[in-house]
Amino acid sequence: MAIITVSRGSYSGGKQVAEKVAQKLGYACISREILLDASETFNIPELRLARAIHDAPTLLDRFSNGKERYIAYIESALLDLMCEDNIVYHGLAGHFFVQKVDHALKVRITAAMQNRVWAEMQANRVSEKEALKTLKADDDQRRGWSRWLYGIDTADASLYDLVIHMERLTPDEAADIICSTACLSRFATTEESRMRLRDQALAARVRAALVDRFPDIAVNAEGGAVRVRVKSGAMDVHNAPAEAEIQELAMGVKGVQSVAVDLKPILMFDD
Repeated sequence: MAIITVSRGSYSGGKQVAEKVAQKLGYACISREILLDASETFNIPELRLARAIHDAPTLLDRFSNGKERYIAYIESALLDLMCEDNIVYHGLAGHFFVQKVDHALKVRITAAMQNRVWAEMQANRVSEKEALKTLKADDDQRRGWSRWLYGIDTADASLYDLVIHMERLTPDEAADIICSTACLSRFATTEESRMRLRDQALAARVRAALVDRFPDIAVNAEGGAVRVRVKSGAMDVHNAPAEAEIQELAMGVKGVQSVAVDLKPILMFDD
């Protein structure tokens, strides 16, 4: 069985395709639930989480680390749900968090702009000019967000295992293509791939617990062993109180058995 992420633009038909895939395979279909879970777990208003994952960063975000915190919370909630397997996730961000998960099938749904404009016009009763302006602004926001946060463009086909253009396909036909691909042996869940995802989820939970106090950290997990490192110049390498606080916060996260804190600055984060 597999995890399927469906990346989509506004009015591309991706939501409908994702729902049909989930129905055909008997998988859970999730999207907005991630925001609700993160909102409840970390006591952050859902609207602020939604804006964090949708809007391009503002100058204030760059200085406040606000967006990093919200994304850390969403990543934690998403990966915890994905550990249950047999999931179809549609919307932003999902494919970013499972790039190295072997049993994750990453799909991009695209549609012709004229079809998207027509759908926007019908849904919101606006002119063609206004619909086009809205869609272009929305696309720019999404691409700006992903470029700033991950250095990745959502339109880059290399991010996905499967890109489906809806010009000549019905949602049912597109769903059938995705289902057939998901059933290939290379996307089957193995014990190794399951453990890798669990390690990623644990690292995400620890990062979410630390990010408010220590935004410039990298977290890795293997089994229950967690390693926390800091970015070059992020803090004093001899800051013993910071190390003690990191240890205490990380050990309070469910699933953590041991914590190693390395305050020696690193130039780049490993995945």
